[in-house]
Amino acid sequence: MPNNESAHILPVAPLSLAVMDSCREFGEKVDRRIAEIRSLSRFTASQDFSALSFRGYLRDSYLLPLRTPRFGTGESKGQLMESVRGADLYIISDVTNHSMTYTVCGMQNHYSPDDHFQDMKRIIGAARTAERITVIMPFLYESRQHKRSKRESLDCAMNLEELCNMGIHNIITFDAHDPRVQNAIPLKGFDNFMPTLQFLEALFSHVKDLAIDKDHLMIISPDEGAMGRSIYFANNLSVDMGMFYKRRDYSTVVNGRNPIVAHEYLGASVEGKDVIVVDDMIASGESILDLCKELKARKANRIFAVATFAFFTSGIEEFNKAYNEGYLTKVVSSNLTYRRPEVTAAPWFVEADLSKYIAYIIATLNHDRTLSKLLNPYNRIKNLLERYKNEQTAEGFRMA
Repeated sequence: MPNNESAHILPVAPLSLAVMDSCREFGEKVDRRIAEIRSLSRFTASQDFSALSFRGYLRDSYLLPLRTPRFGTGESKGQLMESVRGADLYIISDVTNHSMTYTVCGMQNHYSPDDHFQDMKRIIGAARTAERITVIMPFLYESRQHKRSKRESLDCAMNLEELCNMGIHNIITFDAHDPRVQNAIPLKGFDNFMPTLQFLEALFSHVKDLAIDKDHLMIISPDEGAMGRSIYFANNLSVDMGMFYKRRDYSTVVNGRNPIVAHEYLGASVEGKDVIVVDDMIASGESILDLCKELKARKANRIFAVATFAFFTSGIEEFNKAYNEGYLTKVVSSNLTYRRPEVTAAPWFVEADLSKYIAYIIATLNHDRTLSKLLNPYNRIKNLLERYKNEQTAEGFRMA
């Protein structure tokens, strides 16, 4: 377990995981990781688990059996198959999983983010006897509607308030589109994690010849909204950064947004350099593909796209084409949300596994310990870079 120096802190309550069907496979991996962490920790080796304080501490699984059955009209309910009285409950949900279906009056209907969010609320409503409830939404529900423009709803803020009014203690998310939305719930916990370390681990494991220096590598922000995460990448890798900004046609609206007229670049030359483009998500992928072409026109070498969430809402045909034509080398993304089988099987896709990271977060919170080291992985990134460069030296890579 992380932070073993504070291992004397007792668990808040018996741990319980409520994994929604939308992320069953991922939740089971988290469960196995937690069991492994607890069985191997120094804290476990030093305690007498016959004490009441450690009831159910060491288990093969912490999964809570649950159901969200549907009636013929499409209505639903949440059911817990075991008691959660006095438990420290963590509810994990992927609100973007569109692969699930249910029947409405004899017709098949795909789950929308709204359906997943309502099912999660049903489980919260059924778990009112829990000691503490934490919601883990890797992709924050309605996070793209984080600010109001003219006569619009402010969905993300409203839904955060609704969850807090239902009695939850904390919300955990990853790479929120705009983390300032937490201002809507100032008296509740809101932790926003950035999986920078895991992305670099995944990239380095698949690409062995990256030269991590200013002469061979640059970080590119695809727009002004991604500047913060791009700066963090660039500072940790000690390389330069550039950015694009999007010129849009505000006189028209296509598919709910103003179309992009052109991408304008600001920064040093990318000629001959490998480039890492960092963003929070790939939706249709149109913007990232346009950026790849713009960078190639500026004589960039290899282009690696890093995004916390990869939805590919318009399919992957254009990405396959970009890969085959040499515009795109790799796409690195997490397993925090649903990916279609053709995505994970694509030769250009690299998956970063976040199950162990979330397991450490849950294990740490269950003991009421600080998340500071998990929120800021600076030292671990530096150690990773050192190991990567040592491996390159040992394997005899020669950098251009």
